[in-house]
Amino acid sequence: MMLAQAMTEGTMALDSLSTMGAGKPSIGLLDLILKGGYMMIPLYVLFVLAIFIFVERLITLRKAAKSPKHLMDQVKVLVQSGKVEQAKALCVGENTPVANMISKGLERIGSPLKNIEVSIENVGKIEIYKLEKNLGVLATVAGAAPMIGFLGTVAGMIRAFIGVAQEEGMVSPKLLSTGIYEAMITTAAGLVVGIVAYLGYNYLVSQVSKLVHSMEYTSVEFIDMLQEK
Repeated sequence: MMLAQAMTEGTMALDSLSTMGAGKPSIGLLDLILKGGYMMIPLYVLFVLAIFIFVERLITLRKAAKSPKHLMDQVKVLVQSGKVEQAKALCVGENTPVANMISKGLERIGSPLKNIEVSIENVGKIEIYKLEKNLGVLATVAGAAPMIGFLGTVAGMIRAFIGVAQEEGMVSPKLLSTGIYEAMITTAAGLVVGIVAYLGYNYLVSQVSKLVHSMEYTSVEFIDMLQEK
């Protein structure tokens, strides 16, 4: 009988808790985002900008890296056979940073090796600039988003305490806690945007470094080929 009584009391307690939980409205992620205030607007813009730059740069770098592995071997065979124009056409058809550098070197065949090397380096600098386009903007987003989030939190806290100061008599804990958690939303959003932009920036920088290494190796190989010739 005592066990049955304890089970009955436990069931009643669980029913009471479930009734209390059912009476409280649940707060979803979308509700939190909408309650972040006007400072969430620039964070939305920065997030969309970061995603756009990352996807656009990723596609560009993937295209730039699609250079045939045996491109230099084909160019070497054509040049040694005296088919320089065909070698140029081969490089122009590829339209990649590595191919553009080789194409510029082929155009300078007959000039001193130093001049050829300088012309290849100049084209390489231009290609690297194209590869690194908008990476600085992505780095700025990674640094600015958390600061904007902190600014939104400070502004929200100020509004919350102003509301508390304007209350007469006892201050409701709900009023204070609501203002504080709404203010903290911008900090969380800013950190999320900043982390996403930071990871994307570092990944793209690593991909650019790989391409630059490939370009440097190809230019050295091309100059060595001309010296052998």
